Amino acid sequence: MELSDNISSLPGIGEKLTQAFANKNVLTIYDLLFYLPRRYEDYSNVSKISNLRPGLVTIKARILNISVRRARRGLLVTEAVASDSSGSVRVVWFNQPYRKTSIKADCDYYISGNFKLSNSQFSLINPSLEQATNEIESGPGIVPIYSESKSLGSWQVRKSIKAALPLAQKINEFLPSYILDNLGLIKISQAIPQVHFPENTKTLEVAKTRLKFDDLFPLLLANELNSLDRRSQKALIVNFNLDLARRFVDRLPFKLTNDQRMIIWQIYKDMQSDLPMNRLVEGDVGSGKTVVAVMAAVMALEEGYKVAFMAPTELLAKQHYETVFKLLKPLGMEESLFLLTGSLSLSQKRKVIDCANDKVNSFVVGTHSLLTSGVRWDNLALIIIDEQHRFGVDQRMELQRQTGHLPHFLSITATPIPRSLALTIFNDLDLSVLREMPANRRPVTTRLIPPSSNSIQMTELRNQLEMGRQIYVVCPHIHSQAEDDELAAEKVYQTYSKVFNDYSVGLLHGQMKSNQQDEVMKDFIDNKINLLVATTVIEVGVDVANASVMVIYGPDHFGLAQLHQLRGRVGRGNYDSYCYLMLSDSLVPNIRLRSFANIDNGFKLSELDLKLRGPGVIYGKLQHGKGFSRLLTLDDQNLIKMVKKGVKIFIDKGEKLLKYPELQSRVDEARRITYLN
Repeated sequence: MELSDNISSLPGIGEKLTQAFANKNVLTIYDLLFYLPRRYEDYSNVSKISNLRPGLVTIKARILNISVRRARRGLLVTEAVASDSSGSVRVVWFNQPYRKTSIKADCDYYISGNFKLSNSQFSLINPSLEQATNEIESGPGIVPIYSESKSLGSWQVRKSIKAALPLAQKINEFLPSYILDNLGLIKISQAIPQVHFPENTKTLEVAKTRLKFDDLFPLLLANELNSLDRRSQKALIVNFNLDLARRFVDRLPFKLTNDQRMIIWQIYKDMQSDLPMNRLVEGDVGSGKTVVAVMAAVMALEEGYKVAFMAPTELLAKQHYETVFKLLKPLGMEESLFLLTGSLSLSQKRKVIDCANDKVNSFVVGTHSLLTSGVRWDNLALIIIDEQHRFGVDQRMELQRQTGHLPHFLSITATPIPRSLALTIFNDLDLSVLREMPANRRPVTTRLIPPSSNSIQMTELRNQLEMGRQIYVVCPHIHSQAEDDELAAEKVYQTYSKVFNDYSVGLLHGQMKSNQQDEVMKDFIDNKINLLVATTVIEVGVDVANASVMVIYGPDHFGLAQLHQLRGRVGRGNYDSYCYLMLSDSLVPNIRLRSFANIDNGFKLSELDLKLRGPGVIYGKLQHGKGFSRLLTLDDQNLIKMVKKGVKIFIDKGEKLLKYPELQSRVDEARRITYLN
């Protein structure tokens, strides 16, 4: 049996369990071994009920007399009695009514929680529960708890991983042995068994350190290689023209924020050097990133250089073109501006290309079609990329190849990156943050909607439609899935088409052809579609000032930064705007969603997301690939120092990555996101 084999080849994993794992993106035995616990329960210190004292405790008992009652404000209280040979204790769960049907009366359970005084009676409050199976009884005191679903229990994951564990010896090392020896790291074949079934807390920490090191080493090595590459390259020098800067600012229909002024000056200083700029400007939706980019571009145009502005979609490219045109016209520079997209006819493209090539200083806006357009980029001074992480490294390298030198790179993104994440991962990248919002930006009211309020919610949506407003409805899936049928865009589209059959309802998702997507989005912009059901393809999209409501199904499926991006699609006009999070059950919403409803600052939310979900999810979203394991945090300065020491050892040894194919693969993937060039 090999690591690449499907998990169905393991004993005890049938068709249903294979599908349940597939829903978690666990397909091979290798995937299974790296399906890491989300937390651990220490069952090594089990108390008798008669010996319980206030505080965190663990007992082994049977649970009887389970009842559910509704308390004040709809709170559901599940009560039970847990008993062992020494006595009984009251157990209470809040808003967990499923406990009544899931707990078996004839089974022993490990019950861990806070033993404290509640309603004049000592009770175990909201404890965790683990069935005391033979597998746990014969195992260590520290029990791994895995991410579950309706069809996949933590105990099933444990059993499956135990079956796969002998194959951990086949996992190849991707790090040079001298780094492991120098830093005292254990082998990966030793770390995997210990991270799943640790002998004790010490061996668990040693195993976690190895896995976290594996996460960070390729990234920090990629950063060091990026930095070495960039320092060896030369860019065109773009001189600062004070009179031009003043004329640009004086002709704006609004006042620049202090953040905009500061960042523009940072960019001007960067461009006056022959060291290629590598700067990322991040800011919330509507914070004025495009104005900053255009102020940089006009300096390059004045010097007689070309500027390329790349957007992820044709619609967004057209919107940027219109915005840039309005900013250049007062300066008399609008004749240098060109729009080049894939939908132009051959004759139209040829005309645009010829005009752009005839002019020494041209500002060309487009999508990836800029790369193969025929525009001569020999004097390209500046590349502006909107939502940089949506362009592949190969596309950026192709544009580089055509220039014959390394242009200055300026990337703008509305996806807030937590500062701690940025300082660790993007340390070769100059980061600028637009925190101030323009004075005219309207706040969006966010509400959490339980299933019991769905009918009320539909009435509010109809009221908005009757006022002439438009609505987004976002779903996490395109097609129906076994466990989330109600969260599929196609299913929700059918429902809304029936409920609002007197309005135009549209459907938009990533499996549609790009021209179909553009057509649907254009109809929404033109108000030919009143209510648009979509997946997250609208996360980065055009401004629709008339859209006043964002409805999000299955909000738990999205990160906080992504939810904030979606919320940013509304509130762009002069109308009161709303974001409704459609909850899947009547339980108390988790801290992420409660926080989202109360925080409208994207940077605060991104830091909270980093704290609650870890860097893996955020980094994974940025690069659309594998990110960190769930074990890594970025507040471990000792780990970061250790990784930096390992990188220095590797660089100083003068090693070539070609000797280590797996390490090279990981470093190459890291460079796709950590290096704008």
